[in-house]
Amino acid sequence: MRILGIDPGLGATGYGIIEEKNFKLIEAGIIKTRANTPIQSRLRKIFDSLTEIIKEHKPGVLVLEKIYSHYRHPTTAILMGHARAAACLACGVHEIRLVNYPSTKIKKTITGNGHASKQQVQRMVQNILKLKDPPQPLDVSDALAMAISYCYMERVK
Repeated sequence: MRILGIDPGLGATGYGIIEEKNFKLIEAGIIKTRANTPIQSRLRKIFDSLTEIIKEHKPGVLVLEKIYSHYRHPTTAILMGHARAAACLACGVHEIRLVNYPSTKIKKTITGNGHASKQQVQRMVQNILKLKDPPQPLDVSDALAMAISYCYMERVK
């Protein structure tokens, strides 16, 4: 089965697809939108891009980080929520199982430390997937970490 991890952001949405069985990287990248573009156009681009990825790679599950909002930055959470909704909609339209994990659980699963830095997660993703270079940008490594976490957590069950 293929797992699609998504790190949603309005400006940059990272994604990564892996094979569950052997942790093989299938594809990873970023969907970018421009800040000066109307929000409905930005969300449409995210939705359409994810739809293309889903149609091409046919993942069995989509993994998202549970939404988190820091009281000092509520706008950031709201904007991420818009991009997250586009990913959830794509998941629903294509009838893919949706799984959400808290960021601390993903970090703990990948690095052993629930408060690991993004760079620590990035290095562990590189190691687990046996990549020559670390996945760039961090949105991509975060998305891949979500997909990998799903594999580990489902094996435990």
